Amino acid sequence: MSIDFILPDIGEGIVECELVEWLVKEGDKIVEDQPIADVMTDKALVQIPAMHSGVIEKLYYKQGDIAKVHEPLFAMIADGADAESSEKKTKEKTVEASEKPVEQASASNAATSSVVSAPVSQKTSNGKALASPAVRRVARELDVNIHEVAGSGKKGRVYKDDVLAFCQDDVVAPIHGKPSGGTRTEAIRGVKAVMAKAMQESVSTIPHFTYCEEIDLTELIALRKELKEVYAKQDIKLTMMPFFMKAMSLALSEFPLINSQVNEDCTELTYFDDHNIGMAVDSKVGLLVPNVKQVQLKSIIDLANDITKLTNDARSGRVASSDLKGGTVTISNIGAIGGTVATPIINKPEAAIVALGKLQALPRFNAKGEVEARSIMQVSWSGDHRVIDGGTIARFCNLWKSFLEKPTNMLMHMS
Repeated sequence: MSIDFILPDIGEGIVECELVEWLVKEGDKIVEDQPIADVMTDKALVQIPAMHSGVIEKLYYKQGDIAKVHEPLFAMIADGADAESSEKKTKEKTVEASEKPVEQASASNAATSSVVSAPVSQKTSNGKALASPAVRRVARELDVNIHEVAGSGKKGRVYKDDVLAFCQDDVVAPIHGKPSGGTRTEAIRGVKAVMAKAMQESVSTIPHFTYCEEIDLTELIALRKELKEVYAKQDIKLTMMPFFMKAMSLALSEFPLINSQVNEDCTELTYFDDHNIGMAVDSKVGLLVPNVKQVQLKSIIDLANDITKLTNDARSGRVASSDLKGGTVTISNIGAIGGTVATPIINKPEAAIVALGKLQALPRFNAKGEVEARSIMQVSWSGDHRVIDGGTIARFCNLWKSFLEKPTNMLMHMS
């Protein structure tokens, strides 16, 4: 019996999604729970699984098309399923899939090696190039045939850098007759559209002010290096971020105003007991800001595990929607890419955000007046001037800084 797969609600308030990639083609034999398509909502990348075994009869959308919720996504001939039971099972399992997205390896987590000389990338058993949906999307946007890209990964897997390198080589190659001077226009969709709208609204409604400071992280780096080797044996990735978060939480306990939010007409201020600290992640689908919940109750190791999971989920575009909600203050680690000072835009409705600059070895005077090399980081705070004044952010930053510069002080304040 031929049945339509009706795309149900796959997230709160989502009415449409972009068809990033079909993982099957018409006529394919499929089994229950087999991935059928990758779609992108305004929150994350979601993989749609088959609800029944059968044969794909018709795909209603092309790659890049916008699929509508409550309308058919594809038609199939199900094995021994009637239309009524199929529709019910489809809704149940697709909602479950949206709440528990399928994990996918992120291209950014693999080391990029030199591009091999083979002219064609390796393919899977079904004839498809080895590449993630995000990489295929980049290839489509650059009008690159991914089958012609030499993959640098294991078994010829194609990464984003491979596509960009192929595109760059194609641009500089002396090929006669290739057009130049043109333009390309694309719609702003999905997560990028949500980010653009949120940033525009934040700038237009929140009076920002910026406060900059430098922090000497020499002692913290030494402590982290010592602990990193110990916990690496337990498969725990200990970065600097857990220390930044824990120190911030300790400072927030003394300055709860930084962990507050003002309502739209600026008549009420809400203070939060929980310190849900967000971290901006440059993901494959755009800027995402997942947050670690209840930082005030967690240890450095707890935070390290949470941060690793959230970062991996965000970079693959499959972070849970609950992890993107409820943040109270945000850290943007722009220094991991480059730059020392920034003017970060507040993640509305929060009241503050901090940008971490890159770590630098700089000369500084010690207590004896001698010049020595120290590990210095510039930090840039942006505050909502409707509720936070310069003096408050300065005193708060000084306390946060004291915990980071003397990590033993931070350990003494931890419960």
